[in-house]
Amino acid sequence: MLERALSGGKRYWQFVTILMSIIGVGVICYLFQLYYGLGITGMSRDVSWGFYIAQFTFLVGVAASAVMLVLPYYLHHYKVFGRITVLGEFVAIAAVSMCILFIAVDLGQPQRILNVLLHPTPNSMLFWDMIVLNGYLFINLIVGWNALSSESKGVPPPTWVKPFIYLSIPWAVSIHTVTAFLYCGLPGRGFWLTAILAPRFLASAFAAGPSLLIIICMILRKVTKFDAGQEAIQMLSKIVTYAIIINVFFFLCEVFVAFYSQIPEHMDHIKYLFVGLHGHGVLVPWMWTSMILMLSAIVLLIIPATRTNERTLIIACVAVFVGTWIDKGLGMISGGFVPNPLHHVHEYVPSLPEIMITLGIYATGILILTILYKIAISIKEEVE
Repeated sequence: MLERALSGGKRYWQFVTILMSIIGVGVICYLFQLYYGLGITGMSRDVSWGFYIAQFTFLVGVAASAVMLVLPYYLHHYKVFGRITVLGEFVAIAAVSMCILFIAVDLGQPQRILNVLLHPTPNSMLFWDMIVLNGYLFINLIVGWNALSSESKGVPPPTWVKPFIYLSIPWAVSIHTVTAFLYCGLPGRGFWLTAILAPRFLASAFAAGPSLLIIICMILRKVTKFDAGQEAIQMLSKIVTYAIIINVFFFLCEVFVAFYSQIPEHMDHIKYLFVGLHGHGVLVPWMWTSMILMLSAIVLLIIPATRTNERTLIIACVAVFVGTWIDKGLGMISGGFVPNPLHHVHEYVPSLPEIMITLGIYATGILILTILYKIAISIKEEVE
């Protein structure tokens, strides 16, 4: 089936060329970082996890969201999702691939990855994060590829794949839960020290991932003959609606607990993000933008007339995706490190090389997704 990715029109190859160019720039910047070290980034003694780990945190949620298609389709036989379940699994493959790349570039020296394999430490959450990420990648590769192969032949997936399908459901929840445990297990970071962090991560994941899939389905309808179906898109929009409401509710719960208890370790992080602290507030406009986008999306999604209208639905999905990206891709990590445990403010701003490497990794993920979708859509069009 891979040969299908080598055939395409002019627009397809132009898009691939653009992605390859961005990847090339990212590789050059990474080689620069590899030579000079992580000192070229905006990270410091006080902020040891930066833009790379923030993107990893967000993309883990995008990958985990595939379960919102797999569970209804395979477990509850909701046939409406039959046309797009493979698309969701391929999004998970691209997202996990980017997660692994972000971890690799954050380590500084890539050979340090071998330390986890050569010296396994089961009492470390990083060890389990490696297990669940790589496991989820292989599970989705096995399930997605075999499901697509069976569809091309007009037969049901082989029986031996079913255990992997059922395993992928709890595994999807585990990848974001373990990621949350990486943060909430650190007692010196008041912003992360909460039992509700894992549910918050999952709620944002089940909002951002399906939003992205809706956007992708709309794009595919414009550039190909593939149509996901109105019913499937509307069901996804309802999932997004409930998930984004729960995500905002969980955050407001955190705000109430922090300010009603008047615990400085909890309040100062939220103050820094939304009003600034000690004259520092580089993330304030970003965080308010995130909240405005998510609240606006809730309004558009709750009202049936705007949710069923494709134009306003797209606006709502973009607002959800961008809003949750700002919340987790910018605020979550910086908000946990600033201020430090001594309540000193050392702000973090990603450097230009960090941003270019990040764009290169995103371009890599989009290229993987483009190739997988080229194969999947050509098969679906052929079958139809």
